[in-house]
Amino acid sequence: MLALYVNCVDKFRETWEGISMESFCYVLPNMKWAIPSAFMVCLEYWAFEILVLLGGLLPNPESSTSLIAMCVNTEAVTFMITYGFSAAIRKAKHAIAVTLKLSIFLALTVILALAFSHDIWSSFFTSSPIINTEFASMTPLLAVSILFDSAQGILSGVARGCGWQHLAAWTNLATFYVIGMPIGILLCFKMGLYAKGLWIGLTCGLSCQACALLLITACTKLEKVYLPVENGKAQSVLV
Repeated sequence: MLALYVNCVDKFRETWEGISMESFCYVLPNMKWAIPSAFMVCLEYWAFEILVLLGGLLPNPESSTSLIAMCVNTEAVTFMITYGFSAAIRKAKHAIAVTLKLSIFLALTVILALAFSHDIWSSFFTSSPIINTEFASMTPLLAVSILFDSAQGILSGVARGCGWQHLAAWTNLATFYVIGMPIGILLCFKMGLYAKGLWIGLTCGLSCQACALLLITACTKLEKVYLPVENGKAQSVLV
């Protein structure tokens, strides 16, 4: 419908003359940023989904998968707020600091709301008293993961804006699949913590991810990142 609208409305005739080969000239150069960016996002999302799959291997798979899925969805709802702020970051460390503080403040607000009304929130997902009780016991761990996830959401936005997608992708791979996932599996299956163990491992991955991205951002002179863009040479400089 959008293509039909652009083709039929007269006011677009002087700004767009139709599809040409020139429009495909920058597809391959953009793939340099698009592919690492896709891996950056997917590696994080896959870590959450793998937890749900691992929950199916626990002694009570129906209860475990339901509990982990509730936690994942709660985390996702909170992350959407942070993701919106990450898209609004400008070219200054001051703006990054303000956005990061605001995101953490909103995360703390969500955590307080969840702490006092977790039973109401869990009732939106299930009517099982057993799962509701287990979700209540998971709330402290969920609160910690929400806090780190909110921070890394902003820092991931900085990485995308500065062209560090490849660096952030390697960071996500290391923190989630080399650190977080093995810890979660160890605590879950060896230590007998089950769903809590999996979520503790994920929280460890999130905390390491946030710390790594914060270190990269703090050690970067952002003015050196953005000045070359004006000359047509976008390149980030770590110092």
